[in-house]
Amino acid sequence: MTDDTLMQEQNDEKQINAAFNELLDRYLESRHRKKVEIITKAFNFAKQAHKGVRRRSGEPYILHPLAVARIACVEIGLGSTSICAALLHDVVEDTDYTVEDIENLFGPKIAQIVDGLTKISGGIFGDRASAQAENFKKLLLTMNDDIRVILIKIADRLHNMRTLGSMLPSKQYKIAGETLYIYAPLANRLGLNRIKTELEDLSFKYEHPETYHQIEEKLKATQAERDTVFEEFTAPIRAQLDKMGIPYRILARIKSPYSIWNKMQAKHITFEEIYDILAVRIIFTPRSEEEELNDCFNIYVSISKIYKPHPDRLRDWVSHPKANGYQALHVTLMSNKGQWIEVQIRSERMNDVAEQGFAAHWKYKEGGGSEDEGELSKWLKTIKEILDDPQPDALDFLDTIKLNLFASEIFVFTPKGEIKTMPQNSTALDFAFSIHTFLGSHCIGAKVNHKLVPLSHKLQSGDQVEILTSKSQKVQPSWINFATTAKAKAKILAILKRENKELQMQGEDMLHDFFKKEGLEWNETNISKLCAMHSVKDVDELALKIGKKIILLGNNEVNELKERPTQNNWKKYISFAFGGNKNKGNGTSSEKQAEEKPAQLDIDKKKIIKLTPDAIQKNYIIADCCKPIPGDDVLGYIDDNNRIIIHKRQCPIASQLKTSFGNRLLAVQWEIGKALNFPVNVYIKGIDAIGVLNQVTQIISQQLNVNIHKLYIESNDGIFEGRIQLFVHDVDDVNTICENLKKVENIKRVTRIENFDGQLTD
Repeated sequence: MTDDTLMQEQNDEKQINAAFNELLDRYLESRHRKKVEIITKAFNFAKQAHKGVRRRSGEPYILHPLAVARIACVEIGLGSTSICAALLHDVVEDTDYTVEDIENLFGPKIAQIVDGLTKISGGIFGDRASAQAENFKKLLLTMNDDIRVILIKIADRLHNMRTLGSMLPSKQYKIAGETLYIYAPLANRLGLNRIKTELEDLSFKYEHPETYHQIEEKLKATQAERDTVFEEFTAPIRAQLDKMGIPYRILARIKSPYSIWNKMQAKHITFEEIYDILAVRIIFTPRSEEEELNDCFNIYVSISKIYKPHPDRLRDWVSHPKANGYQALHVTLMSNKGQWIEVQIRSERMNDVAEQGFAAHWKYKEGGGSEDEGELSKWLKTIKEILDDPQPDALDFLDTIKLNLFASEIFVFTPKGEIKTMPQNSTALDFAFSIHTFLGSHCIGAKVNHKLVPLSHKLQSGDQVEILTSKSQKVQPSWINFATTAKAKAKILAILKRENKELQMQGEDMLHDFFKKEGLEWNETNISKLCAMHSVKDVDELALKIGKKIILLGNNEVNELKERPTQNNWKKYISFAFGGNKNKGNGTSSEKQAEEKPAQLDIDKKKIIKLTPDAIQKNYIIADCCKPIPGDDVLGYIDDNNRIIIHKRQCPIASQLKTSFGNRLLAVQWEIGKALNFPVNVYIKGIDAIGVLNQVTQIISQQLNVNIHKLYIESNDGIFEGRIQLFVHDVDDVNTICENLKKVENIKRVTRIENFDGQLTD
């Protein structure tokens, strides 16, 4: 062993022991029972199992499980069982030890959690299935037995995101995409607000590095101004709270870079136009447990006397906590400087739940249960319903989870006044299925606040809903278009599937009877002819359409099946079979050539692929859903036909691809210069005046020499809105056009939009 190797080993040992001692110190500071012995045993076992292995960053592998255990302990508030499972979470996956070995050494509970955290190995789900979706499904199944599985997985993901810099760019997009699509909303749903924010910011940082740093710089530049606003705004509030004699602390809450960017994208506004970057948080200690709610409202009343509250912006999460256990009173006040500022009022207990999540106070926490068990049990029951339903395959599964579990919630009432929590955008039909499958499948309409509404009616918070039914009503295929919850969609699909199965069987019987009656031979050729004749993909679809009486079997079908090929037909078949040989000279038929897949492109996934003008025109396809242009943050995706599709990184389709097909992603980089033109859509809005359109066309066509492809303008009540499709070289061109148009006095908003068609929105 060389001196360098020996020194490296000593340094590693010192680093590992320091990390473990820090973990133990933080654990001993917590309120958990002090089970130091089993944690030390788990650490030594994991250290031995991962001995000699290093992470991509070069550090000893054991530092990763140690960091995950520290997050589970310090940032989520979990105890010794979770710390041990976190230390051991990669042992089964990455070494020769099995779940049985873990069970023998550490008991069934730790082994069960480690098993839930171990990825499913091998391609047992085939190429089409998403391994990520299946692993996530397994996680949630285990989570039904023990919520700690998902909490440790979130801790694992957080540490991976904190150390993502050492990964290849294509892997960074995959992991950041998964994080934004699944893990950040999941952390939010479990009430882990601080972790959710950090996961979002880290994903944003790796997907859009330049934009992230620009927003960070702008936040730094405007910090002093915000500090002044905060001090001036809170001074009279502090004086009022001091008079009330309630212990309190006031904090400034700054919107995260990801939230700012998200709002800029959604509202098509600039950083400077976002008014709610600063919010104020009042955290108080109630006089007693019973007075907590009263103290909260007393603070609201007293500060509303200082500043006028916004009439539509009071959010009472105290009386009706969010489904993730979040409680607070949110009020938006008008400051003396004419700014709306949101104030969040929370007790210390509410703040603890808001930051760490009620999962940290779950019944497994050493020291007993928690009053929040009810909400978490309800949530786990919803997950169980999704997992028990065999309908969604792996690819639909993630969308189903997103749809149902990560939506904001609304509160609606039954006719008897019972409160029901529903996802936002739920319809009357969703509500019917949430009560009972029978009610949903037989419902014909609803009364919302005593007024008759259709099944597709969207519910609002506070609505009272009564479902109207009829025994003769059956589930309609069109219902799937306005059901929004996972439960309603799954039930509708299951009922339709069952009905279709019956009709398909009837259709098969009718088809067999038809063949028998007409004396036709039941063979693949005849079935294929019938399918082609009616443009259906297979015999199942053919039987279903016969069962539904969409296809009626008769003389046309008999003539098609009994027809004999003519001389001309034979010539056609012969020329088809041999016509391709002239070109190839290798005896391969055109028919076989047609079946062959496109030639495999020689791609090194570890390298960043350059998007040159030549490559764009020959090898790559610009995605129609998001229409990226040079300068946009993009990624490549290898589709089923081996073509490379270029998507914007924030495109919703790309988000799903990152989550479901991360191994097909490529890191790509524009190297086009000003060689090619790309279509781009610009939205303008302003005050209608004579000559505005003339100014717009002059700036674009004459001053900037840009070609206008399409133009649409409409004016109502003195306000005009318009869309312009232009051909540009890159993002810099778009920015120049927007900046120049903003200089026109009557134009108040200019922004790039993705689609030319569709409704104009502010």
